[in-house]
Amino acid sequence: MNLQEHYNQLYKKSSEAILEGNYNLDSQINNTSDSRFGLTLLIRPSQEIKANIQLFLDELKTIEPEQYYYPDSDIHITVLSIISCYEGFTLDKIKVEDYIEIVQNSLTDLDKIKIEFRGITASPSAIMIQGFPTDESLNVLRDKLRENFKKSPLEQSIDSRYSISTAHSTVMRFQEPLQNPKKIIEIADKFRHYDFGKFTAENLELVYNDWYQREENTIHVKDFNL
Repeated sequence: MNLQEHYNQLYKKSSEAILEGNYNLDSQINNTSDSRFGLTLLIRPSQEIKANIQLFLDELKTIEPEQYYYPDSDIHITVLSIISCYEGFTLDKIKVEDYIEIVQNSLTDLDKIKIEFRGITASPSAIMIQGFPTDESLNVLRDKLRENFKKSPLEQSIDSRYSISTAHSTVMRFQEPLQNPKKIIEIADKFRHYDFGKFTAENLELVYNDWYQREENTIHVKDFNL
């Protein structure tokens, strides 16, 4: 996949939809009874990158204060959604040690994962930071994880929603009708190719999480040093 072309097409289609009022609101963000949980392997960007992301979000907040903005603690890149969030999933339904073992085995001979955050893209319901792996390490890891989990008898739903191939971070979601769609796109255009920075992943996190990766609902299962 050509990531830049993928992000470009996504932004063009989504920005046009937003300007035309054909965007989607997320009605579950403030639903305290939302019981969708899953098991995810993820990477956290560096503090420097998070600070640059918040500068972008601060501009958006001035015109759309009622939307949902990710705090530093929740910003992440999904390496793989091992068990996609679904209602009623709890950690006691699986043997966590078996999942840890498969992830650990998949890290053998893995090169450093380096990611560049450059520019933004959008969906009809969210704004994302574009992530670009600098080599094939992330894809190699994903393929190893897919192979090893699918050979196992463990519960998993890898690629059940879609086959992940990007390295983006969602940082804003639409939860209320937009007050100024035109201004949102103007700010998005301003940051369309902005250099948020590069980082080398120091570790991976296996977490039990809700749909939005909110820190208060997350259980850290295991850290894997890289």
